[in-house]
Amino acid sequence: MTAANGRAAAPDGDTDDEAGGRNAAGASAGAAGPGPVDGGVAGRGRASDTVAAVVRQWHAVRPDIATGPMEIIGRVNRCAALLQQAEDAPLRRAGLTRPEFDVLGTLRRTGHELTPGEIARETFSSGAAVTKRLKQLTERGLVERRVDTRDRRVAHLRLTEAGRDLVDAVLPEQLSYETAVLSGLDDHEQSELAALLGELLVQLEGRLGAPRG
Repeated sequence: MTAANGRAAAPDGDTDDEAGGRNAAGASAGAAGPGPVDGGVAGRGRASDTVAAVVRQWHAVRPDIATGPMEIIGRVNRCAALLQQAEDAPLRRAGLTRPEFDVLGTLRRTGHELTPGEIARETFSSGAAVTKRLKQLTERGLVERRVDTRDRRVAHLRLTEAGRDLVDAVLPEQLSYETAVLSGLDDHEQSELAALLGELLVQLEGRLGAPRG
């Protein structure tokens, strides 16, 4: 999550992730009710989730289709949407959006100046989205810009002292918040989930890795 910038940032005013979560199982997402239901395809005997209800509805009307991909991608999208809707409490208190913090975190963890294009690649974002975020962060005095002496069309960005201090103050709080979010899974389950998501991400980045927002 935060430490690795492991997400694709949506455009500012971000609603794409929420929309994707609301359509968690493709066109079927709207068919499920808002709360959990009994039975279904929930793992390890735990309470059923909303995607399980969607899957059962599809099985009722189209018992011939295989819903395995829906059960994975639908849940990934639904989890992402819920995390977006909940927002990130430490970031909100600092007056930052997640995409803005991704930009600051990228400059902090790389430890050197980056061009807007390099930041876009690091944060899986479009150039236009990064330009907007950099403008906001520069106006707040968190990022400063240096024009390239050989090509004035190229800018080099780095954190100001205030930007560096803000990242260092917020990161431990944000990681504690994310630890609490994941507290329903034990250490082994979290490691297993991280490894599986990592394998999926490597495959998807190889096929679908273009920046989106």
